[in-house]
Amino acid sequence: MAKVVGDQRAPTVERILDAAEHLVQTRGFNGFSYADLAAELQISKASLHYHFAGKADLGVALIERYTTRFFDALASIDAGDAGAPAKLEAYVDLYSGVLRDKRMCLCGMLAAEYQTLPPPMREAVVRFMRLNERWLKTVLEKGRAEGTLSLTGSPSEAARMILGTLEGAMLVSRPLGESAWFRAATRQMLASVISGDQPSTR
Repeated sequence: MAKVVGDQRAPTVERILDAAEHLVQTRGFNGFSYADLAAELQISKASLHYHFAGKADLGVALIERYTTRFFDALASIDAGDAGAPAKLEAYVDLYSGVLRDKRMCLCGMLAAEYQTLPPPMREAVVRFMRLNERWLKTVLEKGRAEGTLSLTGSPSEAARMILGTLEGAMLVSRPLGESAWFRAATRQMLASVISGDQPSTR
């Protein structure tokens, strides 16, 4: 059974991380305090400090867990025999799933607050973005070699365009409250790299 925020059956550290992740994805890292988190979990601030000495420590743990889970999902995509176009569509679906839950990409939210984050958190956010860029570049190189993807620039440039489109589209669609806006942006982005003779599952 999937854990829910504040699930009393989950270990304390996981409960803290689940609740904090939800707060970051809906309010931003600077949008909540340890007092808010303690109140939501119905535990003392002392208990929070026992597990995570400071909010920056909690932030780094959040990013590391999110990165691990995200790249486990990418490993699952790689484990199949799908071609590059299908892998890109599966990648977009990871972001779509987060948006459907009325949340934002954790690292995308943190990137918007980048200048106010402690240095260790900044480094962790950059690492997440670089790892995404590297994975996309590998998929794009394979697709171009196979003739299933058509790139106007280098795979590195296309990888940055895809990552930037997804993170940016999530941010813009949030205040508009229009998931259709995100879907339209990502359809256009995929159409710009998937060769015209390749079938799409969308």
